[in-house]
Amino acid sequence: MRDRELWLNRDKRIVGAIPGIEIGDVFFFRMELCVVGLHGQIQAGIDTLPASQSSSGEPIATSIIISGGYEDDEDSGDSIIYTGQGGQDKFGKQCMHQKLEGGNLALERSMHYGIEVRVIRGLKYENRVSGKVYVYDGLYKILDCWFDVGKSGFGVYKFRLSRIEGQPEMGSSIMKFAESLRTKPLSTRPMGYLTLDISMKKERVPIFLYNDIDNDHDPMYYDYLVNTVFPLNVFGQGSNSTGCDCVSGCTEGCFCAMKNGGDFAYDYGGILLRGKPVIFECGNFCQCPPSCRNRVSQHGLRNRLEIFRSRETGWGVRSLDLIQAGAFICEYAGVVLTRDQAEVFKMNGDTLIYPNRFSERWAEWGDLSRIFPEYVCPSYPSIPPLDFAMDVSRMRNVACYISHSSSPNVLVQCVLYDHNNLMFPHLMLFAMENIPPMRELSIDYGVADEWTGKLSICN
Repeated sequence: MRDRELWLNRDKRIVGAIPGIEIGDVFFFRMELCVVGLHGQIQAGIDTLPASQSSSGEPIATSIIISGGYEDDEDSGDSIIYTGQGGQDKFGKQCMHQKLEGGNLALERSMHYGIEVRVIRGLKYENRVSGKVYVYDGLYKILDCWFDVGKSGFGVYKFRLSRIEGQPEMGSSIMKFAESLRTKPLSTRPMGYLTLDISMKKERVPIFLYNDIDNDHDPMYYDYLVNTVFPLNVFGQGSNSTGCDCVSGCTEGCFCAMKNGGDFAYDYGGILLRGKPVIFECGNFCQCPPSCRNRVSQHGLRNRLEIFRSRETGWGVRSLDLIQAGAFICEYAGVVLTRDQAEVFKMNGDTLIYPNRFSERWAEWGDLSRIFPEYVCPSYPSIPPLDFAMDVSRMRNVACYISHSSSPNVLVQCVLYDHNNLMFPHLMLFAMENIPPMRELSIDYGVADEWTGKLSICN
């Protein structure tokens, strides 16, 4: 990616905030930090602007990673005692004195010139990708520097950093707060919960309902719907009894792979690799087990979600878990109506969702032609225009409370598995980016005037 000039913000002279990177953004690998320009060192904890590129002719530090690699570090959030680099053996133990050179000198010079540095924290986090994540926590100033005897008896350089005021809350603090909510919600946040599971155990994991703003209990008055309800005739139209014979799980070249245009939409971890007009998941006539890589959306909700009252959107949805980019979130569920039925329900004032208005963000997901101009996009089966509505005025699920954004972090992907009627697909939601805990989910509903400032279906 570097050779093809696909790294973002490659100029090391970018000091301070990185365009497009928000405080609280989460990354699974250090290489991701390099690709977006947040921290350019694959292993070193201090990234620097070399003297040859600095206006002062001296090296300066641009970012540091705190991940518990030095025994003399002290981290209290807004205040940090950061140990310089060097002098460690292959086991991470200090075995010699540090020197005022390299990253240590760059930090000292940044202190001298009053230059802020980006701070990224490495946190242990059990997930399906790795056992660690990296969270961008904002800008800090270096207030002091001194040489001290460390716990191992060797001299180390120490730097006192203080977080610049007026920034959003640290992402690492939010992640720790979300962790406590997952395990002990009532003791962590005793006021505001209307229920600890609005789905009434219909989902695999509970869905919290939280309101600390007013007395609105509106979401509790709807029957919770896990999956979309289709008219019975949908299952007879366009259906067939063919499926794959992959007893231990689908493989490349099987019947279902061919049905999807020759390749699967998901990797073996269930991550959406490429958006398609429609994804044909394995269904009732397939021989593969429930663990098959091509049954991702059928496993239901995996992340712990919370519906919350919002001054900006009326109601919103956020996750208490970290959601990886490309991960399945949930189905957008309602009661499907034909065009004629929709006209009647609309006259009665019922709340309807029109799937054909959703922005086709799926087309952007995994489109390599945006990176490699010579790349030829594969040809995938298409579907006819969606000509149905969904009634959510009586029954709905958590997705119906996701708010609108013209820059969403969630996309809508059409999926078929329990029938083959192309005119009535399931609407499945996938993450478009790594979504940190407590960050609101959003969809591009496609009709800005109807969604700006409020989520109509909830109000």
